[in-house]
Amino acid sequence: MTRWIELIAEAGPFARSIEQNQTGNGAGGLALGLQGVVYHGEAARTTIALSYLRQVYGGDTPDLDIGSATNSFLFLARADLKGFHYDANLFFNDVVDNAVHRTQFGQTLSVSHALTKRLGLSGEIWHFPQPLLHGDAVANLWTLNYNWRRNFVIDGGFNHGLTSTSTQWEILFGFTYLLPNKVGRGNRLRREPRKEPIQTADRRHDRIDW
Repeated sequence: MTRWIELIAEAGPFARSIEQNQTGNGAGGLALGLQGVVYHGEAARTTIALSYLRQVYGGDTPDLDIGSATNSFLFLARADLKGFHYDANLFFNDVVDNAVHRTQFGQTLSVSHALTKRLGLSGEIWHFPQPLLHGDAVANLWTLNYNWRRNFVIDGGFNHGLTSTSTQWEILFGFTYLLPNKVGRGNRLRREPRKEPIQTADRRHDRIDW
């Protein structure tokens, strides 16, 4: 919408899982929300944003280790230092199971680095408690991203669980597209080019691109 506010639509169009030799295919979930920048920093000065997502469709495949949040509030912070991009995210999730609500506080820390002009590498460590299982999910995520255009990024990678209640292995693929137009004065659409490539998304936790 503007430099400070974005509307978000996140979808998992296809999911495949294997559990105890049982293979399942189906559709993932759909969430809608918005994100607003609270403080816009440059380079090593931290940018801070807040985000809210609401699940509108839960999909027809089993939830993974961290469950599926009906409502999700995020606190996001990012900065760039000596060629590396840092992201720290705090999740405040409302997890529902059979009409029982549980609060889930998750944390992620990721570091990204450009390998070439278009290709980048990201590594992340994350932790989410499992209030319905009385456990903790901890894992390490690695992804490669390719900046096809300044507003279109393709990425893929793998996630490895580090605890007994974490999903042990996941392979992830996805893309991020930023609409190039915004509403200007008089409700006319005008093009506003992005000054820098989109930061890669964390496919595992629906982290927002910004």
